[in-house]
Amino acid sequence: MTKQFGGKVSKTLEQEYSRSEQWDGKKFVNLEETGMSISPLQLPKLLYKQFFEKKGREPQEPLPILPFDKEAFLKPSDRMKFVWYGHSVVLLRMANKTILIDPMFGPNAGPISPVPIKRFSENTLTLINDFPEIDLVLLTHDHYDHLDLESIALLLPKVKEYYVALGCSRHLQKWGIVKEKIREFDWWNTTSYAGISITFTPTRHFSGRGLTDRAKSLWGGWVLKTAAERIYFSGDSGYGDHFKEVGLKLGPFDFAFMECGQYNENWHQIHMFPEESVQAAQDAGAKRIMPVHWAGFALAQHRWTDPIERFVKASEEQKVRQIYPLMGAVVNYDSHINKKWWES
Repeated sequence: MTKQFGGKVSKTLEQEYSRSEQWDGKKFVNLEETGMSISPLQLPKLLYKQFFEKKGREPQEPLPILPFDKEAFLKPSDRMKFVWYGHSVVLLRMANKTILIDPMFGPNAGPISPVPIKRFSENTLTLINDFPEIDLVLLTHDHYDHLDLESIALLLPKVKEYYVALGCSRHLQKWGIVKEKIREFDWWNTTSYAGISITFTPTRHFSGRGLTDRAKSLWGGWVLKTAAERIYFSGDSGYGDHFKEVGLKLGPFDFAFMECGQYNENWHQIHMFPEESVQAAQDAGAKRIMPVHWAGFALAQHRWTDPIERFVKASEEQKVRQIYPLMGAVVNYDSHINKKWWES
């Protein structure tokens, strides 16, 4: 069980983190005041609903994932293509490089909880067996629904390098990945990777895998740019001015993966409502958008289809071009044909 928590925060690491403008002396902080408005009196009811009132919050049958089409995925293309595996897991191909974002293929988003938070799809860890060599893993933050011990272990022989939020390297090293393969990023840090400009961007969220490491690593999103296109992966976030700042500094974007799901009034400042996800994409200057952070786990009290239904409605009202592919499909975002697969 203790291995699930990842690496511990040492005094030496805290000294390293203190070089970040986001470190206040004890922890990392958001650009604007952010909190979760849950009182001790509300907590028992919330926990009961989370673990025992599942009707409508989970699909009646496991959600299917298409088999990996290696030939279609690796076929040379001038534009980015990707495969979405539910929640925030995206495997993409860009500039002839394979990049995996937030590698959580595990069956349980609550491995330290006495009651499991089961994935909506089955046997997802076995998907890793069919993947090609992965040039780069990008990690937005260290929450269990984004960073999974079992997935990292299975991916280990396939992955060349890891770009992670500042403070997350300690987890990967604890799990057997050599430090030389890992690079940590503070907000706005940029590097060039095989012709792709990669920047870690601010979000409004938090981090932590245990009781003592809350906000002891950073959280964020990723921007990937080539001469041909600009791609934005928002990362988990509440709504805020940072979306406009990302757009002004790095946009406009040809395509954006936008966090949309697991929201609640009690933690509205760290997870957007779907209408805000659409607005955030517009703030950032995204031409086409897709919701992620849904269809994986019941981490909030809304119906499992609520995120996509509200996202589609808001996008249509705002006349924003959107896509919502099947899980496992190899997608070219500028030619994708939508089908409301969740209705069947």
